[in-house]
Amino acid sequence: MRQLTLIRHAKSSWSDLSLDDFDRPLNKRGKRDLPALAERMVRYELYPDCVLSSGANRAISTARVVTQALDIPFDEVQEIPELYASCYETLLNVLQNQPDRYRHIMMFGHNPGLEDLGFFLTQEPLVKFPTAAVMHIHLSITRWCELAESCGTLTLLDYPKLHAEHS
Repeated sequence: MRQLTLIRHAKSSWSDLSLDDFDRPLNKRGKRDLPALAERMVRYELYPDCVLSSGANRAISTARVVTQALDIPFDEVQEIPELYASCYETLLNVLQNQPDRYRHIMMFGHNPGLEDLGFFLTQEPLVKFPTAAVMHIHLSITRWCELAESCGTLTLLDYPKLHAEHS
C-alpha cells in the first residue's frame, strides 16, 4: 500500500503581466489561504517521506509553507521540471519512476494535470480541484512502477472554500 497526496498551488497573481507564467507569485488570497492549508495538513497527519514540486514560483511557495508546517526541511523538496504545465501522463511517469523506498509521496503542482491524474488513479469525478486544494489517495500497489488506472481510492478532498464559513 502506497499513499499519494496531490496539492495544487495556492492562488497566484496576474497583476504583473511582464512576468513569465512560471515566475508568477502568490496573490493576497493565496497568501491568506496557505497557513490554513498547512494547518490542515498537520491535522490530517499527512506526513510524506518524499516531496516533489514543480519549480514554478507559486508551487514552490506553497510547498515551502506546507513542508515547514510538517517539519520537513525545505532542502528535501525535490524540484522536478516535468511537473510544470504537464499532462497527467507526464505526472504519472514521474511517479512510476520513484524509488520504492518511498511509502507516501506529496506532489505540488498545477491543473489540469493534477486533477486529471487524480481522476485517472481513482475514477472519482471531481466537482472542482481549485487552488490550494489537497487530494489524498490510498494506492493498492506495492511498487511505484505499478501505478495505473483505478488503482487508488480517494480518501480526502479538501480546499479553502470548504472552510470559508469558519474563517
